[in-house]
Amino acid sequence: MTLATEAPAAKRNLRPAAIASRYGTFLAFLALVVFNMAVTPNFLSLQTLNVNLTQVATIVVVATGMTLVIATGGIDLSVGSLMAVAGALAPMLFMGQLGIPPGPLALVLSFVLPVLLVMAFGWFNGMLVTRFRIQPIIATLVLFIAGRGIAQVATNGNLQVFKNDAFQFVGLGRVFGIPAQVIVMVVIVLAADWLVRRTALGRQILAVGGNEKAARLAGVPVVRVKTLVYVLSAALAGVAGLIVVARNSASDANLVGLGMELDAIAAVAVGGTLLSGGKANIYGTVLGAFVIQLVRYTLLANGVPDAAALIVKAGLIIVAVYIQQRAARG
Repeated sequence: MTLATEAPAAKRNLRPAAIASRYGTFLAFLALVVFNMAVTPNFLSLQTLNVNLTQVATIVVVATGMTLVIATGGIDLSVGSLMAVAGALAPMLFMGQLGIPPGPLALVLSFVLPVLLVMAFGWFNGMLVTRFRIQPIIATLVLFIAGRGIAQVATNGNLQVFKNDAFQFVGLGRVFGIPAQVIVMVVIVLAADWLVRRTALGRQILAVGGNEKAARLAGVPVVRVKTLVYVLSAALAGVAGLIVVARNSASDANLVGLGMELDAIAAVAVGGTLLSGGKANIYGTVLGAFVIQLVRYTLLANGVPDAAALIVKAGLIIVAVYIQQRAARG
């Protein structure tokens, strides 16, 4: 690169939109931390840290899968409903409601079968997008509506209350004082970042999102790649569903995963991943999820109704997309 081209590039990097796009999420996170330190009682306590970590874990898990989908230029509105499906099936298995006697086998299957089932639903999403050429927002809207209905029908709309220490360990257990769900979150984030940065699949995902036609001409298996990201997104939604019901000691198909689509999309957008595709910032998504969680915690801790958080989240998505567009034009 010559000096003539370096100078304009440097000027673009110094523009407010570019700075906001690169560092805005981190600055927002710091601002929320400083604000809560000054205003919110007991914000620096271990109890508050534990609450925020356990609440953000499922957002991060789902948003990680959403990042992969969005990186291909897609969107997945079904994640909340798939959480409900997985969360409804697991207790039915280990409580012996599906013909399998309660015991070690039923416990293992309660972790495996729900995730496999929602992965099949993810494959269905992928097929609608790739084979039938349906827009992702419409294709995944099918299971956004039907998925929760399936969970409600399976449980007859009843609340499933249970106590199973082995199953609930994923939501309530600790390893060396660290919540088990936080460890699951960290493992998933590290694995996803490795996939994006170090594997051929990761490069193919970005290539498909950057320019699908060029990727196809370059020999990238576009159909397989796009289908796979929906399967991965569904699998992570299933894991999050298991964590939620384990943490709550109950499964309510009406509420599990409700609104998670907005949280996940907001985390991805705020974290810097382009909603148009071609980029996957996994760690940015994690930071975005923490910002979403801290916004909600800040509002609740200071007496603002939880419904107001929905408005703030929507506003964050608008701001993030606006900054992305300004940075791209700059």
